Amino acid sequence: MSRFKNEVSHLQAHVRTLRLGGAALLLISLLLAIGWWSAPRDMTVHIPPDLRSGSVRKWWDVPPSTVYAFAFYIFQQLNRWPNNGEDDYPRNIRALSNYLTPACRAFLLDESTRRRDSGELRQRVRGVYEILGRGYGDNPMARVKVVSDDDWIVTLDLTADEYYGAEQVKRALVRYSLKVARRDIDPERNPFGLALDCYSQAPQRIGRSPDDTNEEPSS
Repeated sequence: MSRFKNEVSHLQAHVRTLRLGGAALLLISLLLAIGWWSAPRDMTVHIPPDLRSGSVRKWWDVPPSTVYAFAFYIFQQLNRWPNNGEDDYPRNIRALSNYLTPACRAFLLDESTRRRDSGELRQRVRGVYEILGRGYGDNPMARVKVVSDDDWIVTLDLTADEYYGAEQVKRALVRYSLKVARRDIDPERNPFGLALDCYSQAPQRIGRSPDDTNEEPSS
């Protein structure tokens, strides 16, 4: 009789062990599910444009080429006025506000108001583009200065063309020194994770030679 009791006790202990094991597996599965659910669905990895030699990077590292491309793209879009600067410029600022720091957005809106009141935007058509031979690939070290892991200064040498109706009223070669900051707070609205922080110094007129520069008070 004791033999059967021992066997029953052994089976009951085994069942308890299985139940504890099952509960532990359920808890582990629940924790894994929570971790999987809370993990980011998207991750931005910045890849340099030239992949001939391969690249090994930390996922949070932003290469200078990406910073330059971002600064040039956003700045060019800000300064593209296809119809009328009075309407196009403030509309561009608002449309690109997710790619601007709050301070830069406020500065640009104030600037657009000042230039509108002085008549600088009325019926103006404007566009900017890189000066040939002055792009990132020609001198990368001079184009992007790494201030920290989260801050950069980008130098753009651009031609700025403005028209009043069909008449060209301005063609200037200008050097823009722009601040760029990491701002990875809303990937849905800003997949770059970067923001333009306006100018690090006043724009400068430049000549055809790299050393020919004169300060230009307006952008």
